[in-house]
Amino acid sequence: MKELANVALNAARAGGASYADIRISRHRDQAVHTREDRVQSVSDAESFGFGVRVLLDGAWGFAASHRVEREAIAEAAARALEMARANRAAVTRPVVLAPNDAYMDTWRSPVEKDPFAVPVGEKAELLLAVNAAALKVPGAKYVSSFMLLRNEWKLFASTDGSVIEQDITRVWPCFTVTAIDPERGEFQTRTAETPPRAAGYEHVEGANLVELAPQMAEEAVQKLTAKSVEPGRRDLILHPTNLWLTIHESVGHPTELDRVIGQEANYAGTSFLTPDKLGKLMYGSPLVSFRADRTIPGGMATCGYDDDGVKTEEWPLVKDGLFVDYQTTREQVLWPEYREARKAAGLPEVTRSHGAAYADSWGSIPFQRNVNIHLEAGKTPLTPDELIASTDDGILIRGDSSYSIDHQRYNFQFSGQVFFEIKGGKIAGMLRDVAYQSNTVDFWNSCDAICDERFWQMGATYWCGKGQPSQSSPCSHGAAPARFRNVNILNTKREV
Repeated sequence: MKELANVALNAARAGGASYADIRISRHRDQAVHTREDRVQSVSDAESFGFGVRVLLDGAWGFAASHRVEREAIAEAAARALEMARANRAAVTRPVVLAPNDAYMDTWRSPVEKDPFAVPVGEKAELLLAVNAAALKVPGAKYVSSFMLLRNEWKLFASTDGSVIEQDITRVWPCFTVTAIDPERGEFQTRTAETPPRAAGYEHVEGANLVELAPQMAEEAVQKLTAKSVEPGRRDLILHPTNLWLTIHESVGHPTELDRVIGQEANYAGTSFLTPDKLGKLMYGSPLVSFRADRTIPGGMATCGYDDDGVKTEEWPLVKDGLFVDYQTTREQVLWPEYREARKAAGLPEVTRSHGAAYADSWGSIPFQRNVNIHLEAGKTPLTPDELIASTDDGILIRGDSSYSIDHQRYNFQFSGQVFFEIKGGKIAGMLRDVAYQSNTVDFWNSCDAICDERFWQMGATYWCGKGQPSQSSPCSHGAAPARFRNVNILNTKREV
C-alpha cells in the first residue's frame, strides 16, 4: 500500500503540486433490521478505493477510483492535477496550508469483541428477543429494532512525509416501540436511549437491550394518556439523551469556521458566530464550558489523525461562558479573519490545525466537519434528584426527537421523547406535546446548574450532513443533566 501511495505522491510532485495526499480506504457496513417476530433485512456491504488530493498554485484538485492499482493511481493523480489547473481560474482565496508534522503511525479504536465476527443469526436473535420483551407490555403494538456496524480502515500518505494507518469500528444497537390507543386512533412511540459508539460488540452486550425493552414500552403506553402541556415559560431540566442534539446544532455547527466565513452558505447556512465575537461573546453563563475533543474513548469522531494527517487533540470552544475558539482544518488556520480575530481578542496565536477534517469515503474530498463536542460537567457535587428537588416549576426531558434551527444556528426549537412535569421539587406526572424554543445565546446563558461528572454521558450520531455533494460524518456530544431557567415552552399540537 505504501508503494502504491508513492505512485500518487511522486506523480503529483512531478506535475508541480506543492502538496499532495492519498487515502486508500475500505469501508464495511453491516445492518440487521427486525420488526416484531421477523427479520426484515440483513445487509453487508463493502467499498474499497482511493482518493488523491493535490494543491497546485493555491487550488485543490481531487480524483478517486475503486481500482487500487498503479496505473489507476497514476491516472487519478493526473486527473487531480488537471482539475486543480482548471480550478485556478475560480480561486478567490488561494489555499495555504498550516504547518504539520510528519507522522509514521498506526491507530486503532479500542475493540474488545469484533462485531463482524459475531454471527448474523446471533444478532438477529438478540433483536427479536428485544421485540418480544417489549410486546409483553399491554398496549405495546409494534416494535422495530436494528443493529448497525461500521468499520473504516484507511491508509493516509502525504508529501509532508506522513504514512498513517487507522482502523475505526463503530456500532449502534437501537429499537423503537409503538403503543396504540385503538379507541381514539392515536399512537405514541419511544426510542431506546442507546447511542452509537466507537467500540466493538461489547457495546451491544452492555446496552442490556432486552432488560430495557419493557421500560421503553411502558413509557410509550404512558404517553398515550399523558397530559398535554400548557405553553408558557418554565424551567427545563435536560437529560444528556436530549441535550446532546441541542449541543450539536447550537454549538457544533456554528463553531465550524468554514460556515462562519460563508463557504457553506449555499447549502447548510452560515453562522451567527462571526469573527468579531471571538473572545468577546458570553456564549453561556459562567457555568457553561464546551470542549472539542477527538481523543475521548468511545467518541464517534475519535481517531488518531484527521484526514489532513493532523494528530487529533482537545481544545476549548467556550470557557466559563466566553467564546474562545472555532473548529479548524489546516486550510483554515491561516485565514486572516481567524488570525486577526484572535489577535484583537488578546488570544494566543494558533498556527496549527485543530484536526477537524474528515471525508466519509475514499471517493469524497476531506473538508471541515463537526468533531466530538462536550458540555463540561458541573464542578460542584450535584445529583439529578437534587436538581429536581431544587426546581419548583419545570419540565424534565429525556431522549431526542424533532427539531428546527435557522441557517445561522441561532433561533431554534427542540422536542424530546418523554417529558415529566416538576412541581414543588417532585415529579408530578408525564406530559406530552412539548417543545422548547429559544435562541442559542439566551438559552445557554439561562443555564444555572449542571450535574457533576458522575452523571456525564455521551449522545451521538452517524449522520451529520454537510457539503455539496453531501457527506455524512459521525460525532458524539457529552453532557450531564442541566437546568435552564425561564425557557419558552410550546405545545406542538396547538402551535404551528
